[in-house]
Amino acid sequence: MSESRGPLRPGWLQRVLQQFSDEPQDREDVVEELREASERGLFDADSFDMLEGVLAVGELKVRDIMVARSMMAVVGRDDAPAALLAAVVESGHSRFPVLGEDRDEVVGILLAKDLLRHFVENVGQEFEIREFVRPAIFVPESKRLNVLLREFRKNHNHMAIVVDEYGGVAGLVTIEDVIEQIVGDIADEHDTDDEQAIRCDRECEYTVQALTRIEDFNEYFGATLADDDCDTIGGLVSRTFGRLPRRGDVIQIGDFEFKAVRVSHRRIESLKVLTSRVISPPPADD
Repeated sequence: MSESRGPLRPGWLQRVLQQFSDEPQDREDVVEELREASERGLFDADSFDMLEGVLAVGELKVRDIMVARSMMAVVGRDDAPAALLAAVVESGHSRFPVLGEDRDEVVGILLAKDLLRHFVENVGQEFEIREFVRPAIFVPESKRLNVLLREFRKNHNHMAIVVDEYGGVAGLVTIEDVIEQIVGDIADEHDTDDEQAIRCDRECEYTVQALTRIEDFNEYFGATLADDDCDTIGGLVSRTFGRLPRRGDVIQIGDFEFKAVRVSHRRIESLKVLTSRVISPPPADD
C-alpha cells in the first residue's frame, strides 16, 4: 500500500491552469506577446516588425499584394524592338509579361537583360522575341503567400501571373512583393526619392509620397483637401477607403484620382495622383 502524500497545496491546480490559460490562442495573441517582449527590450522594433510580417505572410493571399492588371508593365509579342527598349527604359523593370492577342493571353516573360544582351552582342541582327520569351508561371488569387514564397525559392522564379477564377489575368506578383511583406518596402534606384515628396511625372500626373503632409499637398496643388482628421495624404486616402488599400486600388477625392502604387502590410508608401487641372507648383525655396 502506497504511502499517502497528503492533500495538494492550495492553489497548485490554479497555478497550472493559469499557466495554460496564458498560452497564445491565436495569431493576435502571438503578436501581442511579441510586442510585449519588444517593449521589454528583448529585441528591437525592427525585429518585431519583421516577425509580425512573417506571421502575416502565413495569412495573406496573393490577391492582397498583387500588382493589379491595370498597373502591369507589359510588352506585346509583336512589338517592334524600339518599343521593347522604350518599355525597359521608361519603367525600369527587369521582367515583362509578353502579351499575345489580348491582355488575357500571356505567352511568357521577357527579361530585360536578355533584350539588352542581344543588342550589345548581336549588333545589326534582327531581334526575334519568340526566341527570348521564358515560360510564365500562373498562380490563383487565393494562393497563400507563404506557399508562393516556398514555390518561388524552389523553382527559382521571380514573377508569377495571377489569374482569377475564370482564368483571366488579374495581375502579377513578384518575389520582392512577398519579401516586402516581411522586411518592409525595398527601395531601388527607380523609386521616388524619399526627400522628393511630390514629383511631376508628366502633365497632370504625379507621384506623391504617402507621408506628405496634407497642407503641403494643398499648397503644391492649390487644393483644399481637409486635414481635420489626418495629417498625411496617405492617411487621408486610407481613411477615405475605410481600410488599407491594396496596390493598384483607385479612389477619387475632390479633383484628384489617387492610385496606391506602393503599399506595405502596414501602410501606404506612395501614390500616383491624376488631375485634370494643369498645376503651377509653388516656387522652390532658395
